[in-house]
Amino acid sequence: MAASTTGTPVGRVKPSRLIQLEQHRNEHGCISVVESEWAAGFPIQRVYFLHDLAPGTSRGGHAHRALEQLFVAAHGGFTIRIDDGFRQAEHRLDDPSTGLYVGPMVWRDLSDFTPDAVCLVLASQHYQEADYYRDHAHFLRDCRRPE
Repeated sequence: MAASTTGTPVGRVKPSRLIQLEQHRNEHGCISVVESEWAAGFPIQRVYFLHDLAPGTSRGGHAHRALEQLFVAAHGGFTIRIDDGFRQAEHRLDDPSTGLYVGPMVWRDLSDFTPDAVCLVLASQHYQEADYYRDHAHFLRDCRRPE
């Protein structure tokens, strides 16, 4: 399957974009490669993954002030909705050869996980609670502030 998208690029600071990951395939299988700045577009400081998600689970529900992320459906699939306060888009990730770059000041909601989904996330910074917006109204107020 291929990743599907609805909407326009989201992100006023750095627009979201689908990234085709480098792949090497032979008779034994396939390897997908992400090499920091080359594919992700940022130095990778943290890697984590979501898995064993209960049916109906939603994740995300926040934005970051500075963090950049690359989301990959390492197995199965999920939907990610993104919003920069002005534009919204929805992406269905279900192919491990495609990642979704999400930059700073973009709200993200992940849902519709398949029962076997593994969501791999590559992040530009270590965890910093101060970087999070957890209140959507506060996020909208700050991102819609005149420049």
